[in-house]
Amino acid sequence: MKYLVTGAAGFIGSSLVDRLLEQGHEVVGVDDFSTGLLEYLVNAKSSHFFTFIEGDLRDPSLLADALTDVDAVFHLAANADIRGGLAHPRKDLEQNTLVTFNVLESMRQAGVKRIIFSSTAAALGEPEVFPTAENCSIPVQTSLYGASKMACEGLISAYCEGYGFEGYVFRFVSLLGPRYPHGHVYDFVRMLRADPTCLTILGNGQQRKSYLHIEDCLDALLLICEEKRAAKGSRHCFEVYHLGASEYCRVEQSAGWICDELGLKPEFKFTGGERGWIGDNPFVFLDINKAVTAGWVPKYSIEQSVRETTRWLSNNSWIFDRR
Repeated sequence: MKYLVTGAAGFIGSSLVDRLLEQGHEVVGVDDFSTGLLEYLVNAKSSHFFTFIEGDLRDPSLLADALTDVDAVFHLAANADIRGGLAHPRKDLEQNTLVTFNVLESMRQAGVKRIIFSSTAAALGEPEVFPTAENCSIPVQTSLYGASKMACEGLISAYCEGYGFEGYVFRFVSLLGPRYPHGHVYDFVRMLRADPTCLTILGNGQQRKSYLHIEDCLDALLLICEEKRAAKGSRHCFEVYHLGASEYCRVEQSAGWICDELGLKPEFKFTGGERGWIGDNPFVFLDINKAVTAGWVPKYSIEQSVRETTRWLSNNSWIFDRR
């Protein structure tokens, strides 16, 4: 098979590229390095089956040639800065929603009709039912990032209905593992490197979060989109899956694992309130039964994922100088 992966130099994208190449597929990767890292593509660039295109997907002509003979598109490119969204409100619209439109239109013009999209639990705002299933009522949006991703979901489903696309949307919880580039584990390790005696935690530390290991995420994507292909025979040729762990932890608990892994016992200082910032959902816990019923079984616990990510960051301190 031949795949196009947008955001190929990112955490998820580069991990997926390596997995696809290991399986013997041909991969075209696209990234503008706004957040992706060249170091993540070292393995891929050594393969004759990998082609890389550096460019900004806001340019609607970028993918005109890249989609030649492509079987499916993994659209992972996005601005993922939830916390900073209010400081630059156009960024989520342009880099998420409008870029997704550009990808869909380029696919339509090239005759490529299968898309796998990385959405987010943040697109659900703050639901009232936990664990939260795919068929939940969509509540009020609480972040520009989540709103932009939900708009992308709508565009993809409309292209499936109108143009015969086969679409898969995956709403992730936060992912962890090697190449992890941002989020609470990154922030805590960075702060503890600067001051091992004190750790500032946004909010009250009681926020309940679910996390997923990158390898478990990739297992789900490839099982559901390549082996099962459920959307191909569904009524609207469009399927949504929630991906996460069957558990959650409190942020303070995760901080404890990180400190233990680093051999530190700092004082915890909390900024207060049930949210770390505007748009921070104090409880994230997805119902993953639909993916599990398809045959997916996560292998990593949240604690294992947090600890492995901490070790990776400790052993790859160069990343703190690059971001």
